[in-house]
Amino acid sequence: MENRGITRDHAPQRLDWVDVARGIGIIAVVVGHVWTRGSLRDAMYSFHMPLFFLLSGMLSRPHSVGAFTRRQLLGQMRPYAIFLALLILADQFIEPARGHVPIFHQWPGDLLPILLGGYWLRGPYTIFWFVPCLMMARILFNLALNRWPDPRDPQWLVLMSGLLVLAEGLGWMTEVSPLGLLSVPMAMILLWVGALWPRLRWRNLWIAPLGLLALAGLAGWLPTLNMKAGDYGWPLLSIGSGIATSLLLFRLSARIAPLAAPLAAIGRASLVIMYLHVAIIHYGTPYLAKPWLFALALLAPFALWHLIRLSPRLSRWML
Repeated sequence: MENRGITRDHAPQRLDWVDVARGIGIIAVVVGHVWTRGSLRDAMYSFHMPLFFLLSGMLSRPHSVGAFTRRQLLGQMRPYAIFLALLILADQFIEPARGHVPIFHQWPGDLLPILLGGYWLRGPYTIFWFVPCLMMARILFNLALNRWPDPRDPQWLVLMSGLLVLAEGLGWMTEVSPLGLLSVPMAMILLWVGALWPRLRWRNLWIAPLGLLALAGLAGWLPTLNMKAGDYGWPLLSIGSGIATSLLLFRLSARIAPLAAPLAAIGRASLVIMYLHVAIIHYGTPYLAKPWLFALALLAPFALWHLIRLSPRLSRWML
């Protein structure tokens, strides 16, 4: 699972298993948003968000702080703004056609909650907390990586302990989260675990404890996660279960990558699927059975991703 061919100054080569893992993760996200109650939903919520933060941490290396910050702000917030604006515009037509008032219809007053994002974006926009949260966590994590390039440095344990207390305390006090920033402390912990993991030599004896911890979350024996609201279930155990499930899925992804081209393709389209699937579910729920809704929410954004890739200009702006 090591990331080979990665240096401080060069982008990593594409790793097929990473795309497979992203594919599994985004399918879990869509499933959890289609089946919104019950054991299946709880199983998906036990790991699907930690998986993406862990993957990002695995691919992290120290970069120039200024250049990395600029790339993150431009590369992440530009597609964020474009997809959000397109969905808000579409809602102005879709909701009246369904006999409803558009979600945002009090202008210019509604500009403030739109700009605040995170907690204030619900319904078809509910997933938009994730990208700014990941972006800010990566910027701050890169700052720390420049100070301590090796995640095994003892100073990381001090920093992560403080962030854990901060994450749990903020989550206990409020769920108000402008741009998803409430979840940044826990996101940084997950980035660190992801960066640390490839530096640990795998031992097969880890399968049993990781499997039991993963099972506790997947089976609903532990309170599940809602990272957007800063709800991390039982301290350490619930988030630990999500980490365990994700790490085992990474091992599985590495094993099946040569045979899992469709999953890898879905993983490469995960950003577009992330942005659009909730809107499809929101508007389609009254009219479609859940299996059809799941297929549409996964495959329609996947098809749009292919169309976007046909245009270098659209790819640069939207991907």
